Amino acid sequence: MPKSRTSRLSRRGLIAAGGALGLVAALTACGGSDSAKGGAGDKDKGAAASGPWTFKDDLGKDISLKAKPKNIVAFTGTAAALYDYGIQVKGVFGPTKTADGKPDVQAGSMDISKVEILGNVYDEFNVEKYASLQPELLVTNTWDGTYWYVPEASKDKILKLAPAAAVGVGGDVSMDKALERTADLAKSLGADMNANSAANGKARFDAAAAKVREATKANPGIKVLVGSGSADLFYASSPDTSADLKYFKSLGVEFVTPDKLGEGNFFESLSWENAGKYKADLILLDNRTGTLQPEELKAKPTWAEMPAVKAGQVAPRVTEPIYSYDKCAKILEDLAKAVQGAKKVS
Repeated sequence: MPKSRTSRLSRRGLIAAGGALGLVAALTACGGSDSAKGGAGDKDKGAAASGPWTFKDDLGKDISLKAKPKNIVAFTGTAAALYDYGIQVKGVFGPTKTADGKPDVQAGSMDISKVEILGNVYDEFNVEKYASLQPELLVTNTWDGTYWYVPEASKDKILKLAPAAAVGVGGDVSMDKALERTADLAKSLGADMNANSAANGKARFDAAAAKVREATKANPGIKVLVGSGSADLFYASSPDTSADLKYFKSLGVEFVTPDKLGEGNFFESLSWENAGKYKADLILLDNRTGTLQPEELKAKPTWAEMPAVKAGQVAPRVTEPIYSYDKCAKILEDLAKAVQGAKKVS
């Protein structure tokens, strides 16, 4: 998966810090009374006011609770998507707050002062604090069949405390499918998908997708390289293993595909001496906290020599989108402008 370079690169080899943690015993997996507004007969207002709650996640797991969960903990980006649909979580894990105390890009529109932050970087997850929230459901994404941002070292302890639901955002999944599944989850949790905000977001997304198609047709042949920078390496991403890039490709975006992909086929790792291996007209650069941004990359001579960089044709890539229609519509609108305005320079 595309990773923040301070986190996921050594994902399979990292060992989470911390020893034995005392866990709150006898936590229940069922919630109390349903507080969602609206009649149970409205088919688009999510789960019924009472009765069991079920959901089949993208790992193929059937999750069943005695009642719709209220105490929800989620990966920050997933929590931000649920927030856009009116679902508030109690706790989050993943990039939430920057060093200066401001919301991380992955927090979206959430008020981060109203959620318990269990971990702010990869491999950080306070299990004791999680247990104290009396979680009824954990929600995250999945890129490769694992629970994103749930540390391997403490995974078993975490998953014993509450059922987990994962929404697919990698592999064969495209952005439109990830959006549909996130909306399905939100609806099951009580979101009103007929609300103006939800309906307007979907309409905006569809219009933005049409703009990208128009841009690729109006300005054909623009080659797009997707990359991410760290102190020692430049990562050239494949367009075939992430939900966003797969969808952009289906809209007509012409990507540069690296030919020596590493584990998971997500990207090729290039030393900065070889960072100019692939020529492109437009670069989409990882915008996440922990990756080098254009100002910082000015110190890298090979970056400065890339044709797209010389031409000023570098745009941010939201590497881990917030999968609500409104947030993804903005991504498509920005992509359409970048493609439309790019000139052939490679």
